Amino acid sequence: MPRRSRLRTALVVVASVVVAALLATTLLAAVVLRRPLPEGSGEETVPGLGEEVRVSRDARGVPTIVARTAEDLFAGQGYVSAQDRFFEMDYRRHVTAGRLSELVGENEEALAADMVIRTMGWRRVAEQEWELLPADARRYLEAYAAGVNAYLDGRDTAAIAMEYTVLGQRVPVERPERWDPVDSLAWLKAMAWDLRANYDDELARALTYQSVPDVARVEQLFPAYPQDRNLPILDAASVAQQAAQTVAADVDLTEVLGEADLQEALAAADRALAAVPHLVGEGDGVGSNSWVVAGEHTASGAPLLANDPHLSISAPGIWSQVGLRCAQVDDACPFDVSGFALAGLPGVVIGHNADLAWGLTNLGADVTDFFLERVVDGEVVVDGRREPLEVRTETIRVAGGEDVELVVRATRHGPLVSEVLDVDGVSRVPVPEGAPGRRFEVALSWTALQPGRTAEAVLAMMTAQDADDVAAAAALLDVPSQNIVFATTDGHIGYQAPGRIPVRASVPASPVPSDGTWPRPGWDSRYDWQGYVDPAEMPRVVDPAEGFVVAANQAVTPAGLGPFLAEDTDYGYRAQRIRDLLTAEIAAGRPLDAAGMADLQTDQHNPYADVLVPALLEVDLEEPFVAEGQDLLRRWDRVASADSAAAAYLAAVWADLLELTFADDLPDGHAASGDSRWLEVVRTILAEPTSPWWDDRSTPGLVEGRDEILSRALTDARYSLTATLGSRTEDWAWGKLHVAAPEHPVLGGEGIPGVVRSFVNPPAQRVGGGSSVVDATGWDAASGSFAVTSAPSMRMVVDLGDLDSSTWVNLTGTSGHPASPHYDDQLPAWARGEQFAWPFSDAAVEADAVDRQTLVPGQD
Repeated sequence: MPRRSRLRTALVVVASVVVAALLATTLLAAVVLRRPLPEGSGEETVPGLGEEVRVSRDARGVPTIVARTAEDLFAGQGYVSAQDRFFEMDYRRHVTAGRLSELVGENEEALAADMVIRTMGWRRVAEQEWELLPADARRYLEAYAAGVNAYLDGRDTAAIAMEYTVLGQRVPVERPERWDPVDSLAWLKAMAWDLRANYDDELARALTYQSVPDVARVEQLFPAYPQDRNLPILDAASVAQQAAQTVAADVDLTEVLGEADLQEALAAADRALAAVPHLVGEGDGVGSNSWVVAGEHTASGAPLLANDPHLSISAPGIWSQVGLRCAQVDDACPFDVSGFALAGLPGVVIGHNADLAWGLTNLGADVTDFFLERVVDGEVVVDGRREPLEVRTETIRVAGGEDVELVVRATRHGPLVSEVLDVDGVSRVPVPEGAPGRRFEVALSWTALQPGRTAEAVLAMMTAQDADDVAAAAALLDVPSQNIVFATTDGHIGYQAPGRIPVRASVPASPVPSDGTWPRPGWDSRYDWQGYVDPAEMPRVVDPAEGFVVAANQAVTPAGLGPFLAEDTDYGYRAQRIRDLLTAEIAAGRPLDAAGMADLQTDQHNPYADVLVPALLEVDLEEPFVAEGQDLLRRWDRVASADSAAAAYLAAVWADLLELTFADDLPDGHAASGDSRWLEVVRTILAEPTSPWWDDRSTPGLVEGRDEILSRALTDARYSLTATLGSRTEDWAWGKLHVAAPEHPVLGGEGIPGVVRSFVNPPAQRVGGGSSVVDATGWDAASGSFAVTSAPSMRMVVDLGDLDSSTWVNLTGTSGHPASPHYDDQLPAWARGEQFAWPFSDAAVEADAVDRQTLVPGQD
């Protein structure tokens, strides 16, 4: 089952048998659906407030919260978050605590997710992080929790969210427990997990080695970053030269790991970790675009900043828009900020204050490693001696069912994750001669499993005023490691890399690569992490000479410069397209403005066309019917617009090409997804007509070459689109295949009655763009579908010359209630590439307000 389906299965099963009965009458449906809708105006009593808090909402329901103290400000945010999205918050905390079964009842996939998350101990780490926070951060988190709980008090579950009513027809649903500040911290673990970088690539290398037992050939599927064509974020002038860690690629892994042994152990780990729900990002295209341009190149003479994080699509969307404003900004109440928040976490994650704007993209730092462990009688072998395992027992409550006990074991490297789904014990996998003992297991090292200070970093960014403040906040941002671009109202722009990045030793004469790209021998301490990169050494630049910075998940620094951050990053096609367009505008002397930046965010030039079309046009096709598809490519402007027939055809050709070329070489579950890595792989072998990769090993006695595979792909795609869209190519359109359809995580999937799905799922949108396109509506070429799996989760453009001229748009809407008019009211504009005005000043916010609410103190 695909990973995305695992969590859906865990949730929809409990609802599918009851929804039809629940909504049997129009009256009952209206009560169930509309009762949880909150009041957006008038006066509400909120126990615990020190003074009144004012909440105004614009035409899209976006709140601006104004308070006299910081504690009241965050209490107000907590109250509003619970009004709009409490079920989403409650669902997230059940997932991050490994308590999904407690919410949805007996279900195999829910239990699997709980077991893996309990094994990693997300909640336990969050509890340790609470002890690290300074007093003011604790007060803010406690105030946020108090605001959430003030909204919950006095309301039964049916008045909080319709989802509880539906779940209550199938399993016992208890009144939601009170919000705890640690619930907010645990949510950061889900963010870190979904943005953890090369975990999948590390597994894929090792598993691919089993079918392609040649490390050098495996590495051809993970080519080096093309720095000669797609530039990194920083140039050589911006970083101090440091020695990069290097590891020879021509090693023979069988010197340490037997082929079958490695496959079995790592496949077990892969199955276990795949059960973890994805709350933020999944699928090809997960990443982000961001860039910042200095005032010397803008119409206003002040910087411009643009950001659009590419994450999984869902209903409601991931982000909540909010303004947080102290009535008088001073040291006691320092916040005056607007931007995108995460329901359940106080503050603003991306946005701007009166002095500085910032955007985030995934840095892609390598923060996970798999360690192969030799375990004997409850002890693990280390350098020829034995150390005891850490062992604890977790009890998982199951709504309407029996409790499940899970024994969790860990080594000094982290929790043992291989076969974690087997509650009866962990199977031992044999190891070859030369390794200590005969069996080994797999432990996961991950920086997020150590307590950090990311919550403090979020709060610090909201009051940052200059590059030094950004650097100070970045030093606290342990995980997930994010590129930070920023600009100030006094005219500066910059870039800062944060994150807790492991330092790995280059092991002499290592039988396996020691740079973090392959699993590591846990019994040899030379492979242990040697500490972390000093925050002062992390790459940064202020006011670069070229007058702009582009950070779109590409490599951070040129090869050999700066600290070693990662081997596996996005391959930079989006980033280079943005750079090329900015450079062209600057060279032409055309000043940039906010509208132009928003247009650039929806640029749909297709880099796959640049790589593939020249080769595809050289193929001789004897069948005129098939040649009609090829003619589309010949006339194409290479723009993947929603109405483009050629874009649809190229996507079908690409999917077939990947299957024909690589399906015979790759392990189950790791088919070619078609992301930027695969584009770079195919680009390199297109110049090699007789490369072994073109040969289909499933056809013994026949050796295929490049031209034959390209011809087959062109032919197969022509016939598959004929079956799907019709025989006339003029009837084809990319948007007919490439559909963005956000789904409700509980009631939106297969197995739910169609009338319910149509209510909780926003109308599907036909969109252009695609994987590695600036308008990054990603899709999985291995899935058999062209549907959007990830997309810009929001878009924003900040004009530092006039903050009221900034623009923004969310994926769906502000509310998490399907019956609310603000559940999906931004989705059509998002699909069209439009943005809304983003007022910031007191006067502009007041002029934009359509609803006003006052939260007044009440007795606890």
